[in-house]
Amino acid sequence: MVVQGRMDAGDTRVGVQLEPFLHQVGGHLSVMQYDEHTVCKPLISQEQMFYESLPLAMKRFTPQYKGTITVHLRRDSRGHLSLVANPLKENQGSFKVSTESAAVAIWQTFQQTTGDIGGGTHPLAQWQHTPLAHSLKESPAQSLLRPDLHFNPEVSTLVDDAGRSQTERSFNPWGLQCHQAHLTRLCSEYPENKRHRFLLLENVVSQYKHPCVLDLKMGTRQHGDDASEEKKARHMQKCAQSTSACLGVRICGMQVYQTNKKHFLCKDKYYGRKLSVEGFRQAIHQFLHDGTRLRTELLEPILHQLQALLLVIRSQSSYRFYSSSLLIIYDGQEPPETVPGDLHSQEALHTALGNSPGNLTKVDIRMIDFAHTTYKGSWNELTTYDGPDPGYIFGLENLIQILQDIQGGE
Repeated sequence: MVVQGRMDAGDTRVGVQLEPFLHQVGGHLSVMQYDEHTVCKPLISQEQMFYESLPLAMKRFTPQYKGTITVHLRRDSRGHLSLVANPLKENQGSFKVSTESAAVAIWQTFQQTTGDIGGGTHPLAQWQHTPLAHSLKESPAQSLLRPDLHFNPEVSTLVDDAGRSQTERSFNPWGLQCHQAHLTRLCSEYPENKRHRFLLLENVVSQYKHPCVLDLKMGTRQHGDDASEEKKARHMQKCAQSTSACLGVRICGMQVYQTNKKHFLCKDKYYGRKLSVEGFRQAIHQFLHDGTRLRTELLEPILHQLQALLLVIRSQSSYRFYSSSLLIIYDGQEPPETVPGDLHSQEALHTALGNSPGNLTKVDIRMIDFAHTTYKGSWNELTTYDGPDPGYIFGLENLIQILQDIQGGE
């Protein structure tokens, strides 16, 4: 399906105001929310072609591809910048996003307190004087790059009243930073009426009340075949200085719900790059800990899906998933208890939460980010590889072993 529309001058149709995706934990491109069950990101042709030619066996482990949309930058009468998608006319009603949503409110407040993104002054430099920054107890540049951040997921909007608690926040700061950087680039490089194409993908976290998300950069090599020598050297250095080289996997970001404090613990890619092998093990343990206990019931479904993914990757000849990531997602809100012996309620809950074997815990394992993936027959294929991706397999095997060690109490 391709969801594309066109807004000519005088066209009165209402577009979809895209929202910043509040659970983006890693990456450098802005991920936007299109509707409750759909996110979108700037289109890269190689990634689009990957989704369109995706092997059937891999579809279980990737977000559902929903097509493309055209998007343009818009500034409203109050000076607020937003990205607006142009849906097909028949989709207007079902896809329209409320401008009163939490994500829109957060972004508009951010713009009100930082000034014009396209005006030359870096918004993050001004943000330290705003109520939002006071809630973080430090300047925005420091807070956004800190390896350890906490936010409360319960509040639906930003609090403008300075007399109210300034710790009530519902977003991961990394996604907002990516969104700000993206709009800054669009403002400086393109006119406001310029049309851009975005990919539409399934919003995997929408089914979780408190989504705990781990973003893992997989493989021992991160640069694509088309990388310049300078970029190649830069990525090779990052791999050599992180767990990518010795484990084939490194942390690019995570958020985990802390039930004892009712907020998210967030860590970013800079934290992940600095980890030793032992530090990586501890971080995986922390991702599975809710602040009160280790969620041991998650280990079996995670391991089951990772082992299934490993079999799929081993069967894909010529694919190299350079610079792709693997998401592990679960709900920080534990499923409700069922009455012992009540098979009907247990079966209903099992159906609602997914088909993880042997338990009722829902877990999602998804591969994402395929801009540099290459395979036999890809349009910009520069090198043809034989056999499965050894770096990706190496990373999966080490990740599985670490989780098995945690399961065994090591």
